[in-house]
Amino acid sequence: MHVYAIRGKTLQTTFRFHYSRGRKITVSTVLENSFFNRHVVEVAQQLIGATLCIDGVGGIIVETEAYHQSDVASHSFIGQTLRNASMFGPAGNAYVYRSYGIHFCINIVCERGSAVLIRAIEPRSGIDTMRQRRKTQDVKMLCAGPGRLSQALAVTASLDGRCVLDLPFELRLGHPAHVVSGPRIGISRATEMRWRFGLKNSPFVSRKF
Repeated sequence: MHVYAIRGKTLQTTFRFHYSRGRKITVSTVLENSFFNRHVVEVAQQLIGATLCIDGVGGIIVETEAYHQSDVASHSFIGQTLRNASMFGPAGNAYVYRSYGIHFCINIVCERGSAVLIRAIEPRSGIDTMRQRRKTQDVKMLCAGPGRLSQALAVTASLDGRCVLDLPFELRLGHPAHVVSGPRIGISRATEMRWRFGLKNSPFVSRKF
């Protein structure tokens, strides 16, 4: 078994890995803000398999999308505005916005002007609470999509700009299996970029890969 340490850019973050038949598997992590202060695509992939809860309600992240400031589909492409200000704030903070004036979406800020959209989770904690909020008994429909996820976890604008490593958030890296990628959903520009990531064969993603 080989053990490696990788340090983040600003605050120390240490990852320990072991290798099984040539495949790297995360075995333990000390998660700090510096984990997020990297390229958004790296973070979006490594969040697959992590556990995200808000006030004890949540589950395993099974689908994410990456958005970078150089990306024409990103809210930050036009520069900093009142709406997207959190994307230019500290790495590890939440960026919450209302989509089409209907539902909230939750992102995690990475390097300046970039963020990971949390698209879907596999419900694990507080499922009865999610069912009440979503008004459905179908566990696969509780958090399959950013709007459903935000409703199930009671995400509101009050969480915008707050650090996801502090309460009411709980975020722990896990043991992701195979991560797959595909085009992002619901955008009309930069559609060729395969910056949507998911847990292979998960029945809880918003759309099959």
